[in-house]
Amino acid sequence: MRHIDKERLPALTPSVSIPSSVTLPPPPLPPEEGGGGMSLHQVLTILRTYWKHSVVIAVVVTALGIALIKVLPKLYTSTATLMVSYEVNDPLVDNQFPIELLTSYISTQMQIMQSPEVMLGVVDKLNLTQVKEFASGYHGDPRDLRDWVKDELGKRVTVAQGDYGSQLVYIKASAQTPGMAAALANAVAEVYLQQHLQGSSEPASERATRAATELAQLKQRLGDAQQRVADYRQRTGVTDLTATAGDMDQTLLTQLEQRYQEAHSSLLAAEVHQSGDRSANDQVMGSQLVQNLRAQLDTQNAHMAELRATLGPRHPKVIQLQSQIDATQRAIAAAVNSYSANASVDLQQARDYEQKLQRAVEQQRARVLQRENVQAEGTKLLLELDSAQAAYKHALDASNQLTLSQDDHYTNVHLISSAQSPVRPDKPNKPKLALMALMAAIVLGLVLPFGYELFLNRRVRCRDDIERDLGIDVLAELQSTAAA
Repeated sequence: MRHIDKERLPALTPSVSIPSSVTLPPPPLPPEEGGGGMSLHQVLTILRTYWKHSVVIAVVVTALGIALIKVLPKLYTSTATLMVSYEVNDPLVDNQFPIELLTSYISTQMQIMQSPEVMLGVVDKLNLTQVKEFASGYHGDPRDLRDWVKDELGKRVTVAQGDYGSQLVYIKASAQTPGMAAALANAVAEVYLQQHLQGSSEPASERATRAATELAQLKQRLGDAQQRVADYRQRTGVTDLTATAGDMDQTLLTQLEQRYQEAHSSLLAAEVHQSGDRSANDQVMGSQLVQNLRAQLDTQNAHMAELRATLGPRHPKVIQLQSQIDATQRAIAAAVNSYSANASVDLQQARDYEQKLQRAVEQQRARVLQRENVQAEGTKLLLELDSAQAAYKHALDASNQLTLSQDDHYTNVHLISSAQSPVRPDKPNKPKLALMALMAAIVLGLVLPFGYELFLNRRVRCRDDIERDLGIDVLAELQSTAAA
């Protein structure tokens, strides 16, 4: 800003009178306080100059806005309510549903409700390609009209889940008439339910056909397993193939082994007795005949000693007594030999008995081993038979359920309430739009004249315009006076 030297200005004397129309301005701003931009006084001056234009613009814009609101088409919104349950009622699958997957499951179903397949089904169901509200404005290939209407329908249909993780799903459809809005919402719900039910029933029919084939294969497998078991029983002669059937043979083998051990012990004892002094044998020592003969021999020997003391060896009594002693000794020897012969016979019998028991144990052991091998192979065949029976029973139960499910329809999505024709339009919100139009009119009424002044027709209207824009100090400001 240029600074004016006050010393070169003419001085005003007190004799000079200042007209009342002249107002002395406040002292000019210091150089550091001036600068570009506009002051509040400049802005208010411009607005005050164009206040009539602002009023006209505001009135015109308000009128145009109200007129436009009047001609805006009404848009009605109707809502159909579905409940998507996480409980699976289909008997063919597991009824347990992970609760943590409920949110994603409902979100998936909501996306399916807005999918092109459902939208095209609604277009065909309501024949929307012939409805002017949806078909007007299309000028392309007639073959693409159906897809174009489908896209337009998708813009008017919204799907929302209920609050707090609810299982309720709201299908909202908008149209220019109440009846069409309700028809669109109901059609979306019906087409979705039909496709959902179809998606559940068709796989059941396919599974029933596949299950019938598998059931026939399992039946053949069961028959083959039964035939193998029967052939094995006939070939081996073992009717009971269970593991408990060999308990009797094992018990008999244990008993034979015990008896063999006893016989072997007896044989060892007999061999010991046979190899010892026969005269000291228990049977010999315990024989009454041998004891009597030995007592008689002792008496005769004592008598012989008496006779030899008084008589000579050739005396007839001595000779006679000696012959009696010899006869007694021979009788004792004969008795001992008799008992020894009996002991040999007993030893041989013990040896024969031990050998017979040994052969019996070996035969029984071989029989047990053979029985175990037969039972092991038979148990394997029985396991295969049990597995085939269990698989066939499970497949048979599933086949029965599949057969029943072809006539029943299971679904976990239910229509809670159909859409009804709304009484009042949802759009446009005329009071809200009118308020917005009034606010826009006021803003335009202020902005347009202000912009015109700044960019197209800038004028000097106040002291600040000269000082701030031109950099000239103002000495006085003359007010407008009424004409005389």
